[in-house]
Amino acid sequence: MKEEQKNFVIFAVLAAFILFGFPLVSGYFFPTANPPVTKIEGGKTTVLPKPQADPAADTGAAVRNRSEVIAESPRVRIDTPTLSGSINLKGARIDDLVLKQYDETIAKNSPPIRLLSPAGSANAYFAGFGWRSSSVAAPDADTVWRATGDVLSPGRPITLDADNGQGQRFRIELSIDEDYMFTARQTVANGGQAPIAVTPYGYLSRRGASTDVDQWVAHVGPIAVRDGSAVYRDYDEVAEEATRYPTTGGWAGFTDQYWLTALVPDQQTPVELQLRSGANGQFQADYAQRDAVTIAPGTTATQTARFFAGAKEVRLIDRYEGQLGIVQFDKAIDWGWFRIIEKPIFYYLDWLFRLVGNFGVAIILLTLTIRLLLFPIAQKQFASMASMRAIQPKLKALQEKHKEDKPKLQQEMMALYKTEKVNPLAGCLPMLLQIPIMFALYKVLILTIEMRHQPFVAWIKDLSAPDPLTPLNLFGLLAFTPPSFIAIGVVPILLGISMYFQFKLNPAPMDEVQKQVFAIMPWMLMFVMAPFAVGLQVYWITSNVLTMAQQWWLYRQHPALKTAPAK
Repeated sequence: MKEEQKNFVIFAVLAAFILFGFPLVSGYFFPTANPPVTKIEGGKTTVLPKPQADPAADTGAAVRNRSEVIAESPRVRIDTPTLSGSINLKGARIDDLVLKQYDETIAKNSPPIRLLSPAGSANAYFAGFGWRSSSVAAPDADTVWRATGDVLSPGRPITLDADNGQGQRFRIELSIDEDYMFTARQTVANGGQAPIAVTPYGYLSRRGASTDVDQWVAHVGPIAVRDGSAVYRDYDEVAEEATRYPTTGGWAGFTDQYWLTALVPDQQTPVELQLRSGANGQFQADYAQRDAVTIAPGTTATQTARFFAGAKEVRLIDRYEGQLGIVQFDKAIDWGWFRIIEKPIFYYLDWLFRLVGNFGVAIILLTLTIRLLLFPIAQKQFASMASMRAIQPKLKALQEKHKEDKPKLQQEMMALYKTEKVNPLAGCLPMLLQIPIMFALYKVLILTIEMRHQPFVAWIKDLSAPDPLTPLNLFGLLAFTPPSFIAIGVVPILLGISMYFQFKLNPAPMDEVQKQVFAIMPWMLMFVMAPFAVGLQVYWITSNVLTMAQQWWLYRQHPALKTAPAK
């Protein structure tokens, strides 16, 4: 009796940790979900404003300041299917950029994401290319460039031109594709009487850290790829110490949860990447060619680089890596250790979405596919469970016989398993296989912009956010929003119910403490999973329903599991 009381106390402590301690621990290592996009009050669904703005997002002050700053200098307009904005001819900066296809919220009148803003405005964020030289005057931030056109668009490049008055002409030919990649072809023509030495460079400046939260499972912040590997740094580290990365092939920039800016030098040219900070909360990623280029009189030198500014769309990032040869460009998305599972799951899930047009339905079909693939293993699991149940009397006899000799008991039990051809761990295999699959889907929901603002049915407007509908305000009929830590949504409740019935189908454990654990476990997991993305909960509910159907069928194949073990 004392042993049972001891076990129950241990169980109670573990339960308290799961309910109250786990959310604190998981906040950093396993962040629950993206912020909710809607709330339900008074029986109506209301779109929530973003709690924190995206990079250079529009605010009242930012709009006024930005308009004034933009009007102060001559500009070339940017117009593509995915981007709009302008290039500042003073300093040749790409400093005004809006992502046409992505909005701040799901509201119909929501403004689009503004990624870049000029210096002097709120959240200044811009990029440029230039040259350093100790022998001639090179263009600087005050140089006003001449442009060959007034619009940059796919198939319509422009050339920026500047003359230093000493016989040298500097040109930047800018082109852009239909997505998010700029190409900068930098040329220096030496019309002087003596050789000159110049060093091409590119820079990316950002005022302030990202408002997205850096997480253990999803990096947000400065990033550099050098020598075939990625370096993820946070803003505090860069503020304390600048870092240089000599490399041939690589890139550097800043990544948010869904957006990326990246400078990509020529992948065959030795360069030095740098991540550093400046005054007033400024951060900079830049590169410079490692060796200066010597240009003889009457000759020219050209260097080509690229600049990415846009959404981290998985297929697009992978295509740029393959077609343009950008070394490990897919490291812009922090797949982590499980990328070998996560990327196939994403591509299959994305294919299903394109097929059916609903990500929730695609998640259900993904779950069905996984269960079908694991079905042969589940058959072996149930056969093993049936065999284990059949030998329970023999195990009990051995435990009574050798209860004072634990090593002998273990030896006899292993011999019994071998004689009866039973593997006691076989029943754990399906669960162990599901863990990396669950984690992979969890990361896909957090990382990929393709899941952002994807609706499912009825009140579920974003599968990457928690369920906003809760009985605590009578499913939205009462005009108040419960605190998030107790606002258990409808979908998590369905998850708890599905787990309850699944556990009820399992053979009842013989140990009383185990019975108590299994009785309360579904409701504990319901609270633990409530803040997570609805998409993950949909996967788990579907998996539970399929498991119950599978158990019903397999119980018919192994009736010994439904009968009490012989004594």
